[in-house]
Amino acid sequence: MASFQLDDQVLIQETLFVRILTLNRPRQLNALSFEMLSRLSQLFLAYEDDANAKLIILKGNGRAFCAGGDVATVHRRFLEGNLKFGEKIGEKLLTLIYLVATCSKPQVSILNGIVMGGGVGISVNGKFRVATENSIFAMPENSLGLFPDVGSSYFLSRLPGFFGEYLGLTGARLDGAEMLACGLATHLVPSAKLSLLEKALISRAASATSSSCGLAFISEIIDEHSLQQPALNEKSALHKMDVIDKCFSRPTVEDFLSALEKEITTTDANKAGDEWLASTVRSLKKASPMSLKICLRSIREGRVQAIDECLVREYRIDCHVMRGQISKDFREGCRAILWDKDKKPKWKPSSLELITEHMVDHYFSRLDDDEELKLPRRCNLNVFPNAKL
Repeated sequence: MASFQLDDQVLIQETLFVRILTLNRPRQLNALSFEMLSRLSQLFLAYEDDANAKLIILKGNGRAFCAGGDVATVHRRFLEGNLKFGEKIGEKLLTLIYLVATCSKPQVSILNGIVMGGGVGISVNGKFRVATENSIFAMPENSLGLFPDVGSSYFLSRLPGFFGEYLGLTGARLDGAEMLACGLATHLVPSAKLSLLEKALISRAASATSSSCGLAFISEIIDEHSLQQPALNEKSALHKMDVIDKCFSRPTVEDFLSALEKEITTTDANKAGDEWLASTVRSLKKASPMSLKICLRSIREGRVQAIDECLVREYRIDCHVMRGQISKDFREGCRAILWDKDKKPKWKPSSLELITEHMVDHYFSRLDDDEELKLPRRCNLNVFPNAKL
């Protein structure tokens, strides 16, 4: 028999062996508030020690799984004079992502709708990610003057070829089939079957022993409800992997743009009516130049780092971005996109060419010892994160 507990922003359903958490801010597209992050962290720690908790299901209420962190509140607090709130919520979010990535209990995230930013972080870093035909994935942080954090330098850098650089820098959107094809999702289940899937997970977890309710057992249940080889849209960026690898493997953002623009002039893309190249160039030129520089370096460093190292580095960058000592692009992006909504941010520095290596180095520099992100000690570090994509 299931029992229900009601939190304003996180709904909790507990069966004998399954814990179901529902993000519950549908009007805000389930954007992660400080309170939600605190509650989710408490729950993941509690379930780690709960012998009856065999499985965690995470989903969202409404048309989004989770659209990201509550950036609007961060900006409002800044305007009110609370300059440290952004750092505090960043610490909470990245710590939660570490708990997700190292949790010994399998997590099934139901990504039925919008999944962006922080929503990606609390799902993709877990074991099972179930996309649907309604899924919309994106990492749009560069257009806000921020950068993709949430462990993205770990999981984006492990996507096929240089697809992670493409997604991280352009903020391009993917549908459920594309998420499955590139490894961001582990399964694609029609939304009409989600309730059946949830019931199957609950009932069969109840009948399984602790030793038999493992990853293969859970994956088999999800497989029974999944589309195995969904067709990709003919306009999918995954059909452009040769161009993506050719252009986004270059050492600098300037080289990306030069290579993409060369592709436009040396191919018959325009004759074929292909808008993809031009759209990709526009996305790069629209984003904060500083954010693009930070994003590329972060992903490249993430290729050779473990999840904890990536999160510690991303938190350093977050803090330097919030403090605005080199560039105040995050504040300007929030003003233009979320606050005044004129959608005309005035980035400073205004171009890639005005950004020196020394300026970028500042964002990757260590914080004072008492300000560094201190992740909880975990014994399960290598169970999921190093083999999930």
